[in-house]
Amino acid sequence: MQKYALLSMAVFLCASTLWADGDVVPFGSQRWQIDGREARVEQHLGRESLYLKGGSAVLNGSTLTNGIIEFDITFGKERGFMGAFWRKQDDRNYEYFYLRPHQSGQPDACQYTPTFNGLTAWQLYHGEGYGAAIDFTFDQWMHVKIVISGRQGEVYVEDMTTPALFISDMKHELAGGEVGVLAGNFSPAWYSNFSYQNLDNVALTGKAAAIEPAPQGSIMRWQVSSTLSEKSLAGVTDLGRSKTDSLSWQKLDCEPTGVANLSRLHRITQERNTVFAKIIIESNQKQIRKLSFGYSDRVKAYINGKLVYAGDNGYRSRDFRYLGTIGLFDELYLPLKKGQNQVWLAVSETFGGWGIKAKLADGNGVEVVLP
Repeated sequence: MQKYALLSMAVFLCASTLWADGDVVPFGSQRWQIDGREARVEQHLGRESLYLKGGSAVLNGSTLTNGIIEFDITFGKERGFMGAFWRKQDDRNYEYFYLRPHQSGQPDACQYTPTFNGLTAWQLYHGEGYGAAIDFTFDQWMHVKIVISGRQGEVYVEDMTTPALFISDMKHELAGGEVGVLAGNFSPAWYSNFSYQNLDNVALTGKAAAIEPAPQGSIMRWQVSSTLSEKSLAGVTDLGRSKTDSLSWQKLDCEPTGVANLSRLHRITQERNTVFAKIIIESNQKQIRKLSFGYSDRVKAYINGKLVYAGDNGYRSRDFRYLGTIGLFDELYLPLKKGQNQVWLAVSETFGGWGIKAKLADGNGVEVVLP
């Protein structure tokens, strides 16, 4: 009996330490939860690997707040979005870094984006600190290392001395979560040699890009409604109580850049993909005042219940290269009355980032009444 107990303990200890923190976890291990339109473990380019297209592989039982993720990846030249995620709270909320084979050498060959309520947000977070140029080696194994420290991180691809991308500002709260890999629907990727390591103190060698603060006059807080159908506003030029009385409201603070990420509050469905973001402007007289704004993907602007603007800023809405990234690119001239003015922006989303930002032109006699 004693011999059997010792043998059982030895087997338990061996199993519990088989893949310690920092060890490679083979994709054939039962620790992996693999779900995808196409997913299988197979031999590829001389090693056991995970073939993945349109899905993800989650390392069950993993928890990482700060540390290092490493893996090898290979893919062809076709359009694709493949990479790794960390701090996964559930299937709809995590941090995500991915490679874009079809953009090899371009400024957005690789990108970081947060995912809130199932929506990636690359149209809201773009440029330095979120994307970078990489020249990929196709159909050969490339090594990737992601170093995560607080709200910042850096990603190495092949060159393990100089980061290809320094992530300046991760958007989720600092909390431990699962790690894994993910590939979009367009083309497959193969993964091997995946490992992760928890580290309390992680040294970053790169340098964060300076975050440009929101310009003076920016709207820094909105009231955001519950979701509604975009179709319900078709042809509506005058908001009546029948359209608004059933709505509930939450406050949403903007990020330091002035962007309000609406997916922090809501997810979209086929039936309900729209919210109102509203502010109140107090004016000391009847006047016209310019509002510079940006949105993703589509917007209808109502001033004191009247439709004054509608626009489409979605991906490829203007030509086949148009990304639909957000910025203060549009202008609206508000017909303000003396007293309080209701400014309601109905923002609708398809994919890529659900957001709004705005800046009221300088001048005396107007005040934004923050909710």
